[in-house]
Amino acid sequence: MAAMRYVAEQALVDGAVAADVMIDVGGGVITQVARDGDGQGERLRGLVVPGMANLHSHAFQRAMAGLAERAGPGGDSFWRWRETMYRFLAALTPDDVEAIAAQLYVECLLHGYTSVAEFHYLHNAPDGSPYADPAEMARRIAGAAGSAGIRLTLLPVLYRHGGFGGLAPSEGQRRFVLSLDAYAALCERMGRDVRLGVAPHSLRAVSAEELARAVGLAATLGEGAPIHIHVAEQEKEVADCLAWSGARPVAWLLDHAPVNARWCLVHATHSDADECARLAASGAVVGLCQSTEANLGDGIFPLIEHLAAGGRFGIGSDANLCTNPVEELRWLEYVRRLQTKARNVTDELWQRALAGGAQAIGQDVGAIAAGRGADLVVLDTGHPSLVGHAGEGLLDAWVFSGSDTPVRDVMVAGEWVVRDRRHVRQDAIARGFARTMRRLMADH
Repeated sequence: MAAMRYVAEQALVDGAVAADVMIDVGGGVITQVARDGDGQGERLRGLVVPGMANLHSHAFQRAMAGLAERAGPGGDSFWRWRETMYRFLAALTPDDVEAIAAQLYVECLLHGYTSVAEFHYLHNAPDGSPYADPAEMARRIAGAAGSAGIRLTLLPVLYRHGGFGGLAPSEGQRRFVLSLDAYAALCERMGRDVRLGVAPHSLRAVSAEELARAVGLAATLGEGAPIHIHVAEQEKEVADCLAWSGARPVAWLLDHAPVNARWCLVHATHSDADECARLAASGAVVGLCQSTEANLGDGIFPLIEHLAAGGRFGIGSDANLCTNPVEELRWLEYVRRLQTKARNVTDELWQRALAGGAQAIGQDVGAIAAGRGADLVVLDTGHPSLVGHAGEGLLDAWVFSGSDTPVRDVMVAGEWVVRDRRHVRQDAIARGFARTMRRLMADH
């Protein structure tokens, strides 16, 4: 990959917007950043910002959008939605999963996500048996990421049980379940090709011993391999955990696992004040997926208390009803304004989410700085949502103005994957997705 020099008209560097920033890129990495360069290089018009990390995605759920939006006679809940999801995924083939994931990743790139942590639990054939290649589905996710050009952290999921206390998995969960040996083999196989972390699904899906095995496996995957887990998403989950262990889920995890900066606790919605303080002190990241959490009626994570305690957070698209990081951040702030009946409850949303997301995916991204991955997003400052704004006000305008994205160009690992608002493989990937969706919806 040839070394290149760019001169950004404006760039977000060290938390502030600066003018005429020289950015040298080589080998997929930013090699030098200077504000007093010689002005030679390809001119990047607009505002250049680091790409956002999407720290939590279930790619196949992108194809479910709209399928679970009517309540039954007895009302609706997360648990009823989950049954709809189980029925839907029973029809998915490896080809389907790759086509859906590629389309999702293109959409993420077009909105300013440049990396994704794929919380991947769809391992087996519909009858629960392994594919001839047990890594078939994981390879399809990696293939989709490669086709779209998004940076990937693959998080194979360990899923063993259907509830707290080792309940047997249901028929709908049979595509998720792997033995510990099969899980270790999958991680060993995929770790040769992609950046990998581990993901014990939740405290209801793994035992204490299985959680410890997964954490131990992370240590074999390389320095800083991340550990992600769903926790305390639903009130029923909290009640079931209390009945099983006498402790709330986040408290139990902090008491029984070596939670530190390598960990991402996804949702952590129902955390009390003590759990927030302890979670912040651990250095772990809370993975917030506000559009999905709202769609599922999960509840509201105590973000204000978490930040006051020095806590860290990042954002994810989760069920992929929304693929725009700005919309996720807008939801985060507006929900807290409704809670508190006040304005500007949190600050520096983009910068906080950049840092937390980069930490959570275990990759050197999230900043325009030497040694970081060359993942850049160029915003059109002449776009109606940004025109006339300056400095950090450009970020505020982006997050809180309009629904049409000002993202013009996107670079991942030194390669341009979006130019002039078009993804380089957009049409071919869209055609594959359309074929898949027509077949799936015809059967639904």
